[in-house]
Amino acid sequence: MNVAWTRFLKSAYRKEPLFSFMLTIGAVDAVIGSLDERGSLLAFGLSTMIVAVVVRWWQIQSSQVEQPERVPEHYLPPASSRPALPVLSPSRKQPRR
Repeated sequence: MNVAWTRFLKSAYRKEPLFSFMLTIGAVDAVIGSLDERGSLLAFGLSTMIVAVVVRWWQIQSSQVEQPERVPEHYLPPASSRPALPVLSPSRKQPRR
């Protein structure tokens, strides 16, 4: 489980560094506040974690709404306006004189 946990944390930090940082700081503050019986630090840690989750959820929701389907842009016409070139057949070369 330890290896799986570290892989999960590494991938989370690579994908969303700000969200992971805020969540980690909030969790550490909440743990320290609960162990030392400091209610204000516990409340600050929990509120930091909640804010991090809400901000991440808001980012996910806004990214899904703002991405309309893009129409492909063609730089060349669908068909050529020039006539096709004639097919060349191999001709026998005349020997030099």
